[in-house]
Amino acid sequence: MEKLEYFLEWGGTKKKVACLLIGGFSLLLSLFAPLSLPFDAAWIAIVLCGIPIILEAVIGLVTAFDIKADVLVSLALIASVIIGEDFAAGEVAFIMQLGALLEDLTVAKARAGIEKLVHLTPQKARRLKAGNEEVIPAEQVQAGDLLRVLPGEMIPVDGVILSGETAVDQAVMTGEPLPVDKKPGDEVASGTVNQFGSFTMRAVKVGEDSSIQRMIRLVQSADAGKAKIVSLADRWATWIVVIALTAAALTWLVSGEIIRAVTILVVFCPCALVLATPTAIMAAIGNATRHGFLVREGDALERLAMISRVTFDKTGTLTYGKPEVVKLCSLSPLFSEKELFRLAAGVERHSEHPLGKAVAGSYQKREKAPVPETEDFQMLPGRGVRGRIEGKLVLAGNPQLLQEAKISIEDEALAKTTEYQNRGCTIIWIAVDGSLAGFLALADTLRTEAETTIREVKEAGAVPVLLTGDHAAAAEHIGRQLQIEEIHAGCLPEDKLNWIEKSQEDGMQVCMIGDGINDAPALKKALVGIAMGGAGSDIAVDAADIALVDDEIRHLPHLLRLAKRMMFTIKCNLTFSMTLNAVAIVLAMAGILNPVVGALVHNAGSVLVIINSALLLNWKGRKSRVMHGAG
Repeated sequence: MEKLEYFLEWGGTKKKVACLLIGGFSLLLSLFAPLSLPFDAAWIAIVLCGIPIILEAVIGLVTAFDIKADVLVSLALIASVIIGEDFAAGEVAFIMQLGALLEDLTVAKARAGIEKLVHLTPQKARRLKAGNEEVIPAEQVQAGDLLRVLPGEMIPVDGVILSGETAVDQAVMTGEPLPVDKKPGDEVASGTVNQFGSFTMRAVKVGEDSSIQRMIRLVQSADAGKAKIVSLADRWATWIVVIALTAAALTWLVSGEIIRAVTILVVFCPCALVLATPTAIMAAIGNATRHGFLVREGDALERLAMISRVTFDKTGTLTYGKPEVVKLCSLSPLFSEKELFRLAAGVERHSEHPLGKAVAGSYQKREKAPVPETEDFQMLPGRGVRGRIEGKLVLAGNPQLLQEAKISIEDEALAKTTEYQNRGCTIIWIAVDGSLAGFLALADTLRTEAETTIREVKEAGAVPVLLTGDHAAAAEHIGRQLQIEEIHAGCLPEDKLNWIEKSQEDGMQVCMIGDGINDAPALKKALVGIAMGGAGSDIAVDAADIALVDDEIRHLPHLLRLAKRMMFTIKCNLTFSMTLNAVAIVLAMAGILNPVVGALVHNAGSVLVIINSALLLNWKGRKSRVMHGAG
């Protein structure tokens, strides 16, 4: 069946374009040089453009009794050929195939990105058995097995750490920008990456029950309930066919002239109706492309015009996804904030931890000065780092690191960090030569355009929602800054998907904007998924309907307004084409139009529809203008 469908598509877009070019040229020959060939040149257009339409209509009727616009087109083609109006038949076939090609060009095949997710599935595991370590395929791990995970390795199954301390990159599951420290008793998930120390774990959930396998199933099934928009011409096709046949039969009976009946079938062909939607979509996609959006699904903009909620992931979408030092606090009279920053950057410069890299990077960016050299550097997984700078022993890390060095943190010092912890910041304590020197607060930073974007999303008629895997304090802080009232924090991939599913069941159509692998199921489930194409993962982009290539979210409000404007244009096109049809039918019934003139009238109508749609290419809109009535 797939081969037959491929044949009906004439081998893809390139062959369709070639057939249209040859068909269009043959129609010009038929019209202006009718004697240039031993047969009417319009037959070339009939064969190349018309036969595929007739075949598709017949197969649809026979296999599924599926009445679409191509049924009426086929009737008009056959009737025109029977009475010798070859040019009319060729022109109708050409215009309909042109509309079909435009529609095909707007529809990109959905690529779920499942292959890339499968590559994230752990392949190997180190099983400890009878005192020996053996490397086995990850799918052979059984619940209860003891496993060892080395630095840099992917955790093979879900489980619990028995011994060892480390930091785990959980971005694949939660989207959190920073690794999470883990110690004995903590749970770890398959597909996440062990950053530093080795540890021993007990397998709990294996095979199809593991986190990464659940993620794959979520992405595979998330868009099962997403209904594709059917073209208006096809939705009304049954009625159009019935009315056309009835009108043609009655006209033939009353007038006794079969040419009038054929003319009715020709003018009833929904040429402009078929072109009304795809031409507007094509023009709108062109407009969106100039604003950095890659529209991967043909009907994505139609669906976007229907949304009432825009849900944002936090990390990498509203923020840059890279931690920076946002506060320096010296707690010792021996060190200024600048000197404290210099020592912290020096001891962190050799750290493999993203926080350490962020400290050193922030220092170089802010102070424009080289980072001091460090001697006797030592990384302590799950706690921090230590080293000597200019003879001073410097420690940088969490309270556990200072506790091991018998350095106390007074309540007054802890109280100074409360504000930053409530904002979701990560605190790094600094000690020098056995005494507490101060602390640094690090946080992910908002995109400069985030506040304006959220305000204009509201002006465009949508409600912004924050849906993030980050912890509540960070989410609440970002929400307050951006004046987002609805916030859902600590969301796993299935939590995001379930929230979107429930919202859409309640009649609130959702657009999801995200960047990480953990956002892929939600991007699939939402009525429209928009992925950050620059900072985002390939899997998120493949799961989305639209990709924001340059990560400039400031263009999002324009896209929302453009979608509404596009629907307004489509409705204008449809109203015009149906009015033109009605007038042409009356004239055909009265005998004023013949098949050739009827086809030309349709041609003129199609051209006007295309011109009206083309105005969308350069449409800019006004930020304050909200086209509520256009959606």
